[in-house]
Amino acid sequence: MIVDDDETILRNLERILQMDGYEIDTARTGLEAIEKSKTNFYNLVLLDIKLPDMEGTELLRKMHETFPKMIKIMVTGYPDLENAIKSLNLGADAYLVKPVSVQKLLEVVKEKLAEQKDLEKITEEKVKDWIKTRIRKLNAAGRNAAT
Repeated sequence: MIVDDDETILRNLERILQMDGYEIDTARTGLEAIEKSKTNFYNLVLLDIKLPDMEGTELLRKMHETFPKMIKIMVTGYPDLENAIKSLNLGADAYLVKPVSVQKLLEVVKEKLAEQKDLEKITEEKVKDWIKTRIRKLNAAGRNAAT
């Protein structure tokens, strides 16, 4: 999902990501993004820091609390170090300053999605290992009880 109140920026980001094969949804306000997130699953959200109804950092905080595994990337026209630090402390996975090059945007999106996939794979493998260990213990306990 892309959250930005500037229609031109919103559509440009949407086109860039769609051309690279991503399915994109958009929101122009923080409240719209929150409402859409209640009924749709998003792997990643690009957030502007200035929105008409709330600060992007407030939306970031809410999204991070509700969807901690969602990738959250701030894409803003404010190259302020304080905003960058605040965003990263609130759960942003990256902080990009507009105008961001197409190459840099796609590089960060791909990198963060790959990291997310790797974490999911590790978690899945850990669950499978736990299940196998638990089954072995149950089978061993069953064999010991039968003897």
